Amino acid sequence: MDGHGSSFSSFKSYGHALSQTPARFARRAASVSTSFEEMSRVRARSGTDMRRSLRWFDLVGFGLGGMVGAGVFVTTGRASRLLAGPAIVLSYAIAGICALLSAFCYTEFAVDMPVAGGAFSYIRVTFGEFAAFLTGANLIIDYVLSNAAVARSFTSYLSTAVGLSTAVKWRLTVAALPKGFNEIDFVAVAVVLSITLIICYSTRESSVLNMTLTALHILFIVFVIVVGFYRGNWKNFTQPAEPAHPGGFFPFGAAGVFNGAAMVYLSYIGYDAVSTLAEEVRNPVKDIPIGVSGSVILVTILYCLMAASMSMLLPYDMIDVESPYAAAFKAGSEGWRWASNVIGVGASFGILTSMLVAMMGQARYMCVIGRSGVVPSWFARVHHRTSTPLNASAFLGVCTAAIALFTDLDVLLNLVSIGTLFVFYMVANAVIYRRYVSVGTTNPWPTLSFLICFSLASVIFTLVWHFIPSGKPKGFMLGTCTMIAIAVIQLFHCVVPQTRKPEFWGVPLMPWIPSISIFLNIFLLGSLDGPSYVRFGFFSVVAVLIYVLYSVHASFDADGDGSLSQKNGEIMKESNESEDHTINEV
Repeated sequence: MDGHGSSFSSFKSYGHALSQTPARFARRAASVSTSFEEMSRVRARSGTDMRRSLRWFDLVGFGLGGMVGAGVFVTTGRASRLLAGPAIVLSYAIAGICALLSAFCYTEFAVDMPVAGGAFSYIRVTFGEFAAFLTGANLIIDYVLSNAAVARSFTSYLSTAVGLSTAVKWRLTVAALPKGFNEIDFVAVAVVLSITLIICYSTRESSVLNMTLTALHILFIVFVIVVGFYRGNWKNFTQPAEPAHPGGFFPFGAAGVFNGAAMVYLSYIGYDAVSTLAEEVRNPVKDIPIGVSGSVILVTILYCLMAASMSMLLPYDMIDVESPYAAAFKAGSEGWRWASNVIGVGASFGILTSMLVAMMGQARYMCVIGRSGVVPSWFARVHHRTSTPLNASAFLGVCTAAIALFTDLDVLLNLVSIGTLFVFYMVANAVIYRRYVSVGTTNPWPTLSFLICFSLASVIFTLVWHFIPSGKPKGFMLGTCTMIAIAVIQLFHCVVPQTRKPEFWGVPLMPWIPSISIFLNIFLLGSLDGPSYVRFGFFSVVAVLIYVLYSVHASFDADGDGSLSQKNGEIMKESNESEDHTINEV
């Protein structure tokens, strides 16, 4: 892992390595690891093991802390006012179902392979190194950008909590810098660096801090829900303030509900970070399913109740797009304006917990990517005294702080949803592929053909939904796509047998639930704006260049004998048996 000398020891050797890029790419890009390797030989590259100190309630706490952050306070107003109206409650329910289906896919992998790599490791054992690298690069970018964005929003909510009308007073404006990058936020930097120190120190203490802050935040959320129902009016669910605006519970129709779901899905991002803690869980078989799925269900209930309370306080066309809850209390509850300050305090706690969980997740992703050999092994080191990925935590903390110092919130948030939905889409495909394909013994093309055909049907449905005008032709086309998709799933289910069934926990109703997750992620991807795809494409190209210019050669040097390329079915079987034995010992 540490010996990259053959490719990077001199300019001459690097030039020779570049000339061998096509051959090395062909050898390494599709090379897959096994669960046993990820849990033994690969994990050993970190030196010290991460301490197994977490239980199911810690995971539920991390899940709640990671999801119930600033997202619900930021996205709800815009989604309700512009897209869904009072039906924002259903938007949150749909987004929650989508998150739960993805959580099932994550849980199967995490129980079967309790390592810190999360989606990166899951893709690596199914689709190979290159697909895993693209997934991991998108994850790291998403985490760093979203954490920087949330850190800057902390300044805004802290201003509200102390009674200031704007966060600009806490920031230094530099006229020479371009708009969107000209407000220097030292508060955000201080928050990021403080959390970095905490997660470097100890996972157990980080969990205690997270549980404390999350409990306080939940109390504020319950306050919002109770006061909203107590002070609100049921007529606001159906009557807008301005009669000229569309009325009813569905003022923008079904399309508005689903478009709203795509926007508020950002509020659920965070549960995937819980899967990166699998290596530090005492009993993965029991604790991970409860921790991951339980936290998503609890958060969905809280979000739906919060959206309902906001809709009761004000008609949807009076909801403030930027600060929906604080403004709702000011406008809809006379004598309760002090509540906006309380909401600022609660949101501040939520921001801290979401950052704590996300920054723990990003460090563990980077740690396992370092173990794989595609980035320097320095990132893989686990400190012998703290049992945490100290190097990865410190490096990404500094990067996050640097971005949070300059970059405006709106510039950052556009990219986050698309990258995360792409990763969730890949994991749903991976869980199907791994159930039906055994490397070296099973023909993968029937499964790959199904995944490609189903994805194409989902893309066509999404394009028709968004771009074809309403009418009978649109309904016919949507119905046709739906029938084709159902037929493809049923045909695959009847014709292709499963080659591997999880011993401890698996996604139920295979392949229906992962297939629905694939469709929902594609559908939500179709609701995002064009600039998001441009930025996603740009960062994906940068990731490919990094892989071609560095990672494929580092990986080639780290594993010169090609031992990660498993092409023997007996090796795979032996690895699975050894892995099951390892889990039983946990």
